[in-house]
Amino acid sequence: MQFFGRNRQRRSPLADLYPFPVQFYEQPPTENISLQVFESFAVERLKLLKSTETIGISYIKASESYNKKLETEIRRLKFPYRVSIEDDYEIRRKDHISHFILRLAYCQTEELRRWFIQQELDIFRFRFSMLQDKQQEFLKHNNLEYHAIEEEEKEREIINLRDSCGQGTIKIDESLFYKVFFIDALELVRVRKIFLKNGFAYIPHQEIVIAVLNEFRQKLSKTLALMSRLLPAMQDERLQPLLSHLSHAYIGQDYSVQRNVGKISLEQIDSLATKSYAPCMRQLHKAIRDNHHLRHGGRMQYGLYLKGIGITLEQALQFWKSEFIRGKVDPEKFDKLYAYNIRHSFGKEGKRTDYTPYSCMKIILSNPPGQGDYHGCPFRHSDPELLKQKLQSYKIPLAGINQILDLVKGMHYQLACQKYFELTHNIEEVGFSLSHPNQYFIESQKLLSGSRDIKKESSQPESLPFSQGSQPASGASTSVSKPASQPASTDMENIEELLSEGYTE
Repeated sequence: MQFFGRNRQRRSPLADLYPFPVQFYEQPPTENISLQVFESFAVERLKLLKSTETIGISYIKASESYNKKLETEIRRLKFPYRVSIEDDYEIRRKDHISHFILRLAYCQTEELRRWFIQQELDIFRFRFSMLQDKQQEFLKHNNLEYHAIEEEEKEREIINLRDSCGQGTIKIDESLFYKVFFIDALELVRVRKIFLKNGFAYIPHQEIVIAVLNEFRQKLSKTLALMSRLLPAMQDERLQPLLSHLSHAYIGQDYSVQRNVGKISLEQIDSLATKSYAPCMRQLHKAIRDNHHLRHGGRMQYGLYLKGIGITLEQALQFWKSEFIRGKVDPEKFDKLYAYNIRHSFGKEGKRTDYTPYSCMKIILSNPPGQGDYHGCPFRHSDPELLKQKLQSYKIPLAGINQILDLVKGMHYQLACQKYFELTHNIEEVGFSLSHPNQYFIESQKLLSGSRDIKKESSQPESLPFSQGSQPASGASTSVSKPASQPASTDMENIEELLSEGYTE
């Protein structure tokens, strides 16, 4: 006779693999997953890293407001961070696999590795703080047993410990202190927050995360460097294009779908350029009005943008032809050399591909402007002094200009544009994460028309497909398998489109 306990709970097979919501990612995943899941995990973790970067610029790290904002984003994107949840092993699995996917994408250059490490460190710091009384258990699990100094040694160094900790919240008498090599706590050494003696740092329990972060940084940096050397040997025609573009792909709304087709007249463009254009498009509009000509890079960037805000093919042909004729281009020459390309961008010629307006990341990272060009991102490609003069001509106050230049200096170009939006629209916080010039236009028009409540806006786009230059895929999840009618050359040139989640606002 067999007896079964009524309340016995079956333990998840993933529980032993993921005992904590945070990990060092030392063991790569070995299971098989579909290409669809591979893409989905990659996109979702990229959203998390981008959100972490934005929050880290907008709030003081480790502050209450920073932690609250980051917790909201981690919870919204369904990644683990709490110990007490017993049924989140699947999202811990997603966290594990997605981390290694982005390792492949972000190991390729020193700049990418540095960015990836910083975001992963910030996420790790927050998750480690959420372990609370499980921290020691986590450290032991990862063979990082920091031993507290004996009471005798603590009493001997009590004055030095008090001096090093200052008048902060650490209670010296009640706190444990760990003795580690000073090189494992350089962040605390740099700000003179710990006591040093004979090459060792005395770290209070509240600051032990610094030593743990240093360990995580070293491990991650080493594996990324190794992976960068091994990656060229990987021959997989499905993954190579995806990984090559993932590190600078756009994760935002697909603006190839025009909601305002024909609702904007050409007579409105000059006014709209002043009020609702992002600086990159405002620069291009001024250039075409002043010079009556744009080189190919500028025509592509501005032409697709105009299409995205609702300009029809007929309007586009009229706009470009009138400007080029004023620039001494013969009408027949325009029809022969330029009109075809305009119709092509609308999907009416050639491969019939309805090209997507350029995102911020594409403008920033691809096809930098040369002499005589006006395309690109002013925050990325302009000399700081010239950028300052341009912002002054836009009537930006000096304090705001300095804020923008500080963000540019830190290479936060999209956040600099976001700050420009706030200053030109006289608001304190945009309430969204700016990632596309057409998004800038739409949000500006909503605000100016009074149809947008800033406080009710989400901090991120509701859906985040990759979208850079060809037909978007549709459906809640995706595959890089291209449709039968999709040319291979378009597939390789614009792989981000094949990662689209089919979002339309």
